[in-house]
Amino acid sequence: MTQIEVTFLGTTAAIPTKDRNHAAIYLRYQSEQEYTCLLDCGEGTQRQIFSAGLNFMRINDIFITHWHADHFAGLLGLMETMNLEDRTKPLTIFAPEAEKFVPMLLEIGYSTKNFKIIPRNVEFEGTRLEKLVETPEFIIAAMPMKHGIPAAAYAFMEKDRVKIDKIKAKNFGMPATGPVYKKIKSEGITVFHGKEIKLEDISISEKGKKVVYSGDTLPNKNMVSLAENADLLIHDSTFLTEMGAGYKHASFDDVMKLAHQTKSKSVVLTHISRRYQDMDEIKEKIKNYPNARIARDFMKITI
Repeated sequence: MTQIEVTFLGTTAAIPTKDRNHAAIYLRYQSEQEYTCLLDCGEGTQRQIFSAGLNFMRINDIFITHWHADHFAGLLGLMETMNLEDRTKPLTIFAPEAEKFVPMLLEIGYSTKNFKIIPRNVEFEGTRLEKLVETPEFIIAAMPMKHGIPAAAYAFMEKDRVKIDKIKAKNFGMPATGPVYKKIKSEGITVFHGKEIKLEDISISEKGKKVVYSGDTLPNKNMVSLAENADLLIHDSTFLTEMGAGYKHASFDDVMKLAHQTKSKSVVLTHISRRYQDMDEIKEKIKNYPNARIARDFMKITI
């Protein structure tokens, strides 16, 4: 059984509060192999990782949505700590204009990194879904967003999985377990006791899970496309009400409209402005949306 575990490390907007750190999400995918990534890395992210009881050395890749400090200022310290802890595994940092900004970060101070840091540019114009990481089990993709500077949103998309239906297999006289299943999964067909059996004869398809993270953005068509049928939609909801295009952020109502358009199963509102510290007004609005919740630091969601 596969599992996607999402831990919110920072959920405030540009200015932190005593309860909310700058933007960062720790995503861990558990299957036959484990994969861990960081979505944004605001100031203080490494300390949030320690406080959450997570392991920063397991991070395979980092995905930065855009180069505003509340989304990337934690990179410098995190990379330095990885170095001090003798990391040897390469670290890829995906972001719009990554090849411009990551080398700048690496040139600050007198530290020499003993592991390879690879900047990878992410498209920030157009309407193309860009595949960034692909394994036999999942794809991580990006699409350009609308934030006034180069910005992107990311989607973690598990591939549909083929599962053996034990009842169907039993009807063909096949055993409960055994090497025959490895063969039929890899080749799509096998011969068992003189009978030809195809994978589709004894299997069912299980829909892959999908997690989408907007970063900061105004409503846009790319986001509608990327978030379609998301199991978990994590979206910028800086303001409770529409503040105008000049603010370059989504509002509560924008996110609820998007969730309805895309048929997202669950919605988490994050990047909350510090003006809503008592949260009463937001809680009053959100109670009418049973599939939505407000992010808080160290909140964990498993799907």
